[in-house]
Amino acid sequence: MCDYSLHSVASRPAKAGDKLVTAGFAATSTRGFAAIGEPTVAVCLLPGTELAFESDVNWKRPFAIFGRRNKPCGKVARCRQVDTSDPNCHHDAIEFPDGRVVLLTQLCKGQKAIVLQLPAPSRAVHHLQRQEQSFTHTIDLAPNRVDQAREA
Repeated sequence: MCDYSLHSVASRPAKAGDKLVTAGFAATSTRGFAAIGEPTVAVCLLPGTELAFESDVNWKRPFAIFGRRNKPCGKVARCRQVDTSDPNCHHDAIEFPDGRVVLLTQLCKGQKAIVLQLPAPSRAVHHLQRQEQSFTHTIDLAPNRVDQAREA
C-alpha cells in the first residue's frame, strides 16, 4: 500500500523483518516508510501488516499549535486504508490497539519500526503475483524470439 501521491516514487513491497523509518520523499509532501539504508525508496505495506516501533509513535496533528500533545498510544500498530471511496485523499494509515487511526502522512519523520508480520495472502494478491511473474517471463523470452526470427 503506497499512497496515491507516491506513484512517482520508486517503491517496493514490504517483507517480514524489514527495518523501516518514517520518511518524506522528493517531489511529494507525502510521508511514508523507507527501508533503513534506502531513503529514496518507498516501502509499500499491505493492509493488515503489523509494525512495532522503536518508541511511542509521534505524529503531527491538526491544531497542534495550540499546545495539545498526542496521548501516547503505544509502539505496535497495524496498517490499514481509510476513505478509499475518495480518490483524492490520503488512504494509508496505521491503527493502534486502542482503535486510534493515524494517516502515515501525519507521522513525524525519523521514527524507526520493524515489520512484524505481513497479512495472510488473499486470492487477489496471489493472482496479481502470478500475472506479474507471467509478464516478467514474457519479457525475458522476447529477446530470444527476436534473435530466432533474425536467424530464420
